[in-house]
Amino acid sequence: MAEAKIEAGGTERTTIDLNDDANVSAWAKKLDASPEQIREAVEAKGNQAADVEMHLKGSHATTNADQEARVETTKDPR
Repeated sequence: MAEAKIEAGGTERTTIDLNDDANVSAWAKKLDASPEQIREAVEAKGNQAADVEMHLKGSHATTNADQEARVETTKDPR
């Protein structure tokens, strides 16, 4: 699972806050997804990071970098 962020007071942050763009961006980076993918996953599965991660893994078996590389190799060179 993605590494949990430790907040003040020693509590672990295991939820994704869609009202906080920095939080969404941080989770997107941790889960190798776009912020839009994070938002869609939270809407579908709730704000628990573990649930979002499982949803994203189920919706794409490769990383975004793998997907972009595959797109680049399949583009028509005309």
